[in-house]
Amino acid sequence: MRSCERLLDDVVPDLIRDRWPNKCDFRQRSRAKPGMTKDTMHSTPPPRTYRVKSFGCQMNVYDGERMAELLAQQGIAPAPEGEEADLVVLNTCHIREKAAEKVYSDIGRLRREDGTAPLIAVAGCVAQAEGEEIMTRAPSVSMVVGPQAYHRLPAMIADAVEGRRSVDTDMPTETKFDVLPARRKVGPSAFLTVQEGCDKFCTYCVVPYTRGAEISRPFNDLVEEAKRLVDAGAREITLLGQNVNAWRDAGGRGLERLIEALAAIPALARIRYTTSHPNDMTDGLIAAHRDIEKLMPFLHLPVQAGNDRVLKAMNRSHTTASYLAILDKVRAARPDIALSGDFIVGFPGETDAEFEDTLKLVEQVGYAQCFSFKYSARPGTPAATMDGQVPLDVMDERLQRLQTTLNVSQIAFNRASIGKRCVVLVERRGKHEGQWLGKSPWLQSVHFTGEVAIGDLVEVELVEAGPNSLSGQLV
Repeated sequence: MRSCERLLDDVVPDLIRDRWPNKCDFRQRSRAKPGMTKDTMHSTPPPRTYRVKSFGCQMNVYDGERMAELLAQQGIAPAPEGEEADLVVLNTCHIREKAAEKVYSDIGRLRREDGTAPLIAVAGCVAQAEGEEIMTRAPSVSMVVGPQAYHRLPAMIADAVEGRRSVDTDMPTETKFDVLPARRKVGPSAFLTVQEGCDKFCTYCVVPYTRGAEISRPFNDLVEEAKRLVDAGAREITLLGQNVNAWRDAGGRGLERLIEALAAIPALARIRYTTSHPNDMTDGLIAAHRDIEKLMPFLHLPVQAGNDRVLKAMNRSHTTASYLAILDKVRAARPDIALSGDFIVGFPGETDAEFEDTLKLVEQVGYAQCFSFKYSARPGTPAATMDGQVPLDVMDERLQRLQTTLNVSQIAFNRASIGKRCVVLVERRGKHEGQWLGKSPWLQSVHFTGEVAIGDLVEVELVEAGPNSLSGQLV
């Protein structure tokens, strides 16, 4: 694998270095240091209650949970439903267009009728990308903290109570996971971040600049955290990473070895992982789908487009043929596996014929579910200045056609499940009296009635299929 420095020299143009100098060289730390202050505000009483609002990916959900645990360790309680919180953390996502503007809109809505506002912390990827600009544009914000520095929230809150505003978008050498508190009680399904950052530098994506270089958490730390999650009630663990299958420990062990170790935890019933990159889908990991019973038959493997020229322009470093070859290997190892992916329509320069190639790929693969998006120009990314930006109305039409094709595929997969018996993990009550909702091994939502409890693993016969869920009967 090429080093971060070589990747930066090869892939990241000068325009990104000019826009985000502190994001584009992982050898250089952010200009915003711990405790750095922009200006001052009036002092305020210490917050007694908090609310964390997370947007975007599952890793943001995990980070939001960890921030909540960190605040609880400081004696700050979650605000009761319907009541205003003393501290609001906006845990942001920068993937979609106008993400920053949406943050300012959310900040504005937090202002109360009397003109006051709670303590406001902006966290996540928008915080990392915008930094001090948030402080300038939003005087009511008390603190801005990036996704690699949120373990420093307690000190930033103490500054805010004293009337000091602070920005911390550092990517510290110490790991935040060494500082965060032990996991608290969780539900039947829990997230566990094993890998962060990205070295792939897809030309449309801001993740390498907001999350940093790829890093893997230590093997033993992850096994211990998984055991604590299980002790707290988790029956299923989903391993998370920007490129989760790029996880490697210091000894060179890959993700399949970690999954093998977690499968040895007696009370852990299910293991999943997301999101993967085709280049890191090793033969060992594919074999794990065949050999490890607790690893669920579901794989989220984004391809993004079905045309090789577009994939090259995206810097995806795989082709449609190599992607399909991986899927063939996975299906040979686990014939009942459900496949999921991500697609972008309207990437700069994409022609009608190239978009048709994407539709053909979808029909060829037969996805169980997928995420699809219109291309969104992110400031500072190479694709934002490429020639051939696709008009919005063309992207709208293509997205509608793609989603129609994907829905047909998803409904076909769900209908093919009718008559099957499978084990469902009960996650919560349904909308109707006596109804329960859980997940099948293939990550389908299944609702049914019966005498069960949250966290139970029950055998269900699937009797009816809709576009987004299935009905079942307890066996």
